[in-house]
Amino acid sequence: MQQQPYEPAAARSAGGDRTGRGGGAARVLVVDDDPTVAEVVSGYLDRAGYVVDRAEDGPTALAAAAAHWPDLVVLDLMLPGMDGLEVCRRMRERGPVPVIMLTARGDEDDRITGLEVGADDYVTKPFSPRELVLRVESVLRRTRPLASARPLDTAGLTVDPAARRATKNGAELALTLREFDLLAYFLRHPGRAYSREDLMREVWGWDFGDLSTVTVHVRRLRNKVEDDPARPRLIQTVWGVGYRFDPAGPSGPSVQGEE
Repeated sequence: MQQQPYEPAAARSAGGDRTGRGGGAARVLVVDDDPTVAEVVSGYLDRAGYVVDRAEDGPTALAAAAAHWPDLVVLDLMLPGMDGLEVCRRMRERGPVPVIMLTARGDEDDRITGLEVGADDYVTKPFSPRELVLRVESVLRRTRPLASARPLDTAGLTVDPAARRATKNGAELALTLREFDLLAYFLRHPGRAYSREDLMREVWGWDFGDLSTVTVHVRRLRNKVEDDPARPRLIQTVWGVGYRFDPAGPSGPSVQGEE
């Protein structure tokens, strides 16, 4: 991990809201069996204004979450006994919670596996603690309901940004944070093709990052909103460009199925 001097809040960019769902300071659960990493990450988050809980293994993390449900979890992939993937699955069984995974692995398959189980972001070790704080801020910012946003309704899909609720033909969809944001963005901009770089910037709020993150989230979203995910009609791949949401279904020879 690249250690850097802590930058005071006044020196950071404005607008970093660190409030949780209840209006107080956001609670972050840091799960890592490396005490040095856990201490540094917790210290940076604490000084950034978050309430921080720590756990060194999976069972302790689940117990900590049960005692004080976090607004976000920073979760190491490699944990003794119960790995981070299983911890993420079990937490998601209880309720939605944003998860940023930490991994020392550089293999793309491991990163994609983390995204497939519902992680909202991942950071590969070694990493900058300040960058991690910015990632936490970015994820939490997007979990907060937009009271002024109007519900979106098309093709049997309804998205209510204020309630953070999405349905298909009246049945509620179990979406992660990023899946919800991605679906809402598609519904706001039907008929237009977006590259993965566009979606990374507009939905994730990043000008950098692994574009496979977008690919995985599109695949997961298709599995939840398409009648036949193997032959997607709503979220279409436009070869050489990216993706397009089309409530009317396929409309041209350039549109194919899975990317």
